[in-house]
Amino acid sequence: MTTLFDPIRIGDLDLANRVVMAPLTRNRAAPGEVPSDLAVEYYRQRASAGLIITEASQVSPEGQGYIDTPGIYNARQVAGWRRVTDAVHAEGGCIVVQLWHVGRISHVSLQPNGQPPVSSTARRAETKTFLRDGFVPVSTPRALRTDEIPAVVAQYRDASRHAMDAGFDGVEVHGANGYLIDQFLRDSINDRTDAYGGAIGNRTRLLLEVMQAVVGEIGGGRTGLRLSPVTPSNDAGQDSDPQALLEHAVAELAPLRLAFIEVVEGQTAGARDYAPFDYAALRRRFDGAWMVNNGYQRPMALAAVASGVADLVSFGRPFISNPDLVRRLREDAPLNTADPSTFYGGGARGYVDFPTLDQRATA
Repeated sequence: MTTLFDPIRIGDLDLANRVVMAPLTRNRAAPGEVPSDLAVEYYRQRASAGLIITEASQVSPEGQGYIDTPGIYNARQVAGWRRVTDAVHAEGGCIVVQLWHVGRISHVSLQPNGQPPVSSTARRAETKTFLRDGFVPVSTPRALRTDEIPAVVAQYRDASRHAMDAGFDGVEVHGANGYLIDQFLRDSINDRTDAYGGAIGNRTRLLLEVMQAVVGEIGGGRTGLRLSPVTPSNDAGQDSDPQALLEHAVAELAPLRLAFIEVVEGQTAGARDYAPFDYAALRRRFDGAWMVNNGYQRPMALAAVASGVADLVSFGRPFISNPDLVRRLREDAPLNTADPSTFYGGGARGYVDFPTLDQRATA
């Protein structure tokens, strides 16, 4: 029987186990949106994960939506990430970067020259972003012109090349949680009348073009994708037919032979049964590794892998406070408790100061 702790090969990547560190925004980048010294230690501590998916990292200045989130679009950022990947690899770990464009989930103060954020739509999202003074409403976006979209696709392609230059083992494209790609996918947000709006085939066009560009640059075996079929995050209203939408998208992606798809089941960081969706039917459309996420605790994760429902399980918040989460899951050891007040922004406290089991034993 396959277990959560067995090795697995996904695409071109050989993983020591099937416990994945999910992407977690922590808002601790250094000036210039460069990964900090603390980030090097943070990821190094968690290198026993079969795979680390980094915090979401913007593919361009326009892609930023929150303060102090790292980028992957210039040489300083690449050099900063290289320090992270070197540290993880020195511990025997495997790490991919999540490529991110927030679209309309941003604020003019974060945008080049104070310009409006871009999106599939000109309608403002009823949600907030994180700035120096805390959480504030996002700004009203402008809809991307059709002739601007190829440049956005190119940003993802260039970011994937930068990821390789930074020493990453691959990338995960963020297609979830109400950010730019999701803003094109859902007809609750996408009100376009051009080739990127309307029918499902049009609304999936940006996703497919981005994935084709990334795979063309670094290969499908080093490329993954995150999807969240029904989550309401960031004012992402339900699509009129999410099952048809996502099954079409995943079927269209098949020729790219992606390494993995990570699926957020239900409401991100919330109710798993938020809205009905047949995840098994979606999986049948995909031949690569299937990664599940959202609220998985040890018994659920063990059962998901043992039953074949999933190939891997990604854990978010448990990895914040448990750098040795893989060992704790294997031994059914107690978990450290996280401090939500330190999730976003700050320094070492709540970031790199959680003890391992060995450190607790000698304290």
